[in-house]
Amino acid sequence: MTYSKKTYWLLSGAFFTFFLCWSFSFSLFPIWLSQHIGLTGEKIGVIFSCNAIAALFVMPCYAYLQDKLGLRKHLLIFIALLLLTVGPFFIYVYSSLLLSHFYLAALLGGLFFALTFGAAIGVLECYVERVARTSDFEFGRARLWGSLGWAIATFCAGYLFNKGPDINFWLASLSACVFIILIFSFDLSQAHLTAEKKNDKHAEKFDLKLMSGLLFMKEFWTFVIFVMGVTCVYSVYDQQFSVYFASMFENRQEGNAMYGYLNSFQVFLEAGGMFLAPLLVIKIGAKNSLIVSGLIMAIRIIGSGFADDTVTISLMKLLHAVELPIMLVAIFKYISQTFDARMSATLYIVGFQFSTQITASGLSIFAGMMYDNLGFPLSYKILGSIVLFFTIVSYFLLSTKQQVSNKHP
Repeated sequence: MTYSKKTYWLLSGAFFTFFLCWSFSFSLFPIWLSQHIGLTGEKIGVIFSCNAIAALFVMPCYAYLQDKLGLRKHLLIFIALLLLTVGPFFIYVYSSLLLSHFYLAALLGGLFFALTFGAAIGVLECYVERVARTSDFEFGRARLWGSLGWAIATFCAGYLFNKGPDINFWLASLSACVFIILIFSFDLSQAHLTAEKKNDKHAEKFDLKLMSGLLFMKEFWTFVIFVMGVTCVYSVYDQQFSVYFASMFENRQEGNAMYGYLNSFQVFLEAGGMFLAPLLVIKIGAKNSLIVSGLIMAIRIIGSGFADDTVTISLMKLLHAVELPIMLVAIFKYISQTFDARMSATLYIVGFQFSTQITASGLSIFAGMMYDNLGFPLSYKILGSIVLFFTIVSYFLLSTKQQVSNKHP
């Protein structure tokens, strides 16, 4: 096996096991909080808000540290060690604190989840993307294994949850064991390090002055408006969707299992969508693709509000496999076409991830209160209308200029 192939498979395996761990922990997280712990929709909203707020603080810190470390693995090893403790944390610490000291548990859990998953995925993606730039493989080919890992874990999670709520968390820690072995097994050759140093423009030319200049760019704020008004509202809608989905079945156990199977099927479809989405984005352009993804989001959210049977709600769920690949490819393409290439990482972390988290931190509680007081159907119609409004506004605000090209969006 050549060095590049070995590198590809080790890093693909890292994606696969990371997402296995993440999915075993969080694919049924709202159901676990609702059915096993017994929390209300409002309290679940508080937990998601705490998770989002914690990620706001961790993301910039992780980004700064990883930029300083470059291709050194210190931060990845730290994350891997945290992943190992996921099972014991959920079972012996978090669940007990939620019942005895709810707000302390929400704060502690938010910090732990941000360090372990919410902000950590960005570190892993940035690291693998840097390696891919100086290797004979595409980043997307490695990232695809993450989606497959999530799909496989989700397929099993619903069934295992019905057998015992703790099983998924132990499997998460087991997946982390493999992840840390892969990280320790991976090493870069000196030639690889030299090539990376020559090609990485961010290391020498990116500075705080260039970064702060974003705040004075109209294109940056119009992009943030799209993220906060469209993609963020969608992520908040998705937080407790599994609770509503499971409630539409005759018993919760059947609903939990069906959600796991359906979610797994959806992620498999997403993987296929990642191969097709670039063709659409190239044909109609990055801006129009963002608008299309926003319209599909609005249809899915509003449609969920009108769905009154398990078949229709399942179809609404599967629309995610159409919308998400288009959105992800279009976001990277839009950033590369509209902004300075040296700021691509900052735009992804600050413009997309950070903006999503800061909006979700407040909107999650509001959404949770709506679910409790208005019910899921009416709440979904309201959230979907918000997404539709900002999608229409973004059609007139988003830029159509092309500044730089990017061979690897």
